[in-house]
Amino acid sequence: MRQTRAKATPSSSAMTRILIKGGKVVNDDCTQDADVYIENGIIQQVGKELMIPGGAKVIDASGKLVLPGGIDTSVHLEESFMNATTADDFYSGTKAALAGGTTMVIGHVLPEKNESLLEAYEKYRLAADAKTCCDYALHVGVTWWGPKVRAEMEKLVREEGVNSFQMFMAYKDMFMLRDSELFQALQHCKDIGAIARVHAENGELVAEGAKETLELGITGPEGIEISRPEELEAEATHRAITIGNRANCPVYLVNVSSMGAGDVVATAKMQGKVVHAETTTAHSVLNGMQYYHQDWCYAAAHVTVPPLRLDPSTPNYLMSLLGNDTLNVVSSDHRPFTIKQKAMGKDDFTKIPHGLPGIQDRMSVIWEKGVIGGKMDENRFVAVTSSNAAKIYNLYPRKGRIIPGADADIVVWDPEGSKTISVDNQVQGGDINLYEGLRCHGVPLVTISRGHLVYESGMFTCAEGSGKFCPMRTFPDYLYKKMVQRAKSQAVKPVEREPYTGEVVAVANSGKRDLGSLDLDTPSRPSTRHGGVRDLHESSFSLSGAQIDDKVPKRSSARILAPPGGRSSGIW
Repeated sequence: MRQTRAKATPSSSAMTRILIKGGKVVNDDCTQDADVYIENGIIQQVGKELMIPGGAKVIDASGKLVLPGGIDTSVHLEESFMNATTADDFYSGTKAALAGGTTMVIGHVLPEKNESLLEAYEKYRLAADAKTCCDYALHVGVTWWGPKVRAEMEKLVREEGVNSFQMFMAYKDMFMLRDSELFQALQHCKDIGAIARVHAENGELVAEGAKETLELGITGPEGIEISRPEELEAEATHRAITIGNRANCPVYLVNVSSMGAGDVVATAKMQGKVVHAETTTAHSVLNGMQYYHQDWCYAAAHVTVPPLRLDPSTPNYLMSLLGNDTLNVVSSDHRPFTIKQKAMGKDDFTKIPHGLPGIQDRMSVIWEKGVIGGKMDENRFVAVTSSNAAKIYNLYPRKGRIIPGADADIVVWDPEGSKTISVDNQVQGGDINLYEGLRCHGVPLVTISRGHLVYESGMFTCAEGSGKFCPMRTFPDYLYKKMVQRAKSQAVKPVEREPYTGEVVAVANSGKRDLGSLDLDTPSRPSTRHGGVRDLHESSFSLSGAQIDDKVPKRSSARILAPPGGRSSGIW
């Protein structure tokens, strides 16, 4: 039984009334001149010349855009990972999100191997509920596999409002599932109607690559890029989609970082496979040349997985894929560490904690590089930063859209305003900003969360713990409608025919294994201490004296008339 969690109440009245006047309302499919009236945390009216009761706070949005609040689908707050704890807890992290125009985050619960998923989830909820300043939900990592995991996944879905699970094809001996386990996990996700998030990299070859790179004497941050080439991501992406297709489960690929993986996703979509994909702000803006910087601290600050890619055209390509709906969502994948924490890997790049900051900068950076850069319009910007996430995680249209009846999660956005990003004025944690000095045109002026004005002109009015956990429903139409139709159209049926009534040859039981079962659980070949080489110490062969085959009658010699390869015509 889940414990009752203490809940902070917002400082302002639940009946706060707000009128946003004179702006352009931007949804993922249209833009319109309209006022927005909010009461009791809900959008009540959208349109012109609204009938508004007295006492409403008026926000002048003339010349501004009124957007649905951002939804950041991947954040790591108050998380211990690779012997380090992230530099943001739930309070500072969600405050930074609100400052950047994000009104909902989805965090990660990553159980240790053999740890109960439910217990890990409970710990996370208890910590998060007391501190979050905005709405949040949770993904739960399937970091090992067994009957207990299967049962707990179902319980999390039915009783706790979790509807997404993340599986890893990387992180060997830590989180990685074998293909057969991944297949079973995806089948189970389909059965319970959950979203199956997959981190796709070839974990076996990544481990080998890291070993080889260290053996070459490469210990610096560039080792992360050398040991994890993009073909290992592209191969695993194809494999994940194939496994998902065989399991009849929609696949949601996370952290797509390379042109090769992007092409695999595009091809799969053209083939009609049900696959969605997410990239990160960093992967769609930065490239892997950062790892070769002369300053170790600067290079190490960019270490993440999959790594930023060396080809300088990769970010531009990924931003284009976001623009044309090959990639559906952009997250921050916010996991900030300090330089001191990164320095745990000063002599070994495999010990540098993986993770980049970005929860505060995600929307402004994507606007600058995506909209100002000509890769997308304002409607597509709303889609990749908010609406698509709401659709995929079954929150739409309550989140991700400005219509009557939706949650009042709104950002007043100034498309003409600008700011220069710097670590000196950031709210998020960490002592480095990846976008230091970047001038962004397009900034959030006002953030409204559940009808409460929580951020305006650099000032916060949100209370610690005022955020709310959002239970999420299963079987989102955006993923499963097509899957249900596809299952009907591709149903496998036996051929109806008259039974065979003729004779059947009798098969003598020779004691040999039935060849028809060769693909089943074949026993592994016994190994020896010498890795497959015959161990003469354990052999029955003796160099002198009696031999084990002394009692076997000796065979008379036989003349070979036609030896393999034909007769020799030599001097023999």
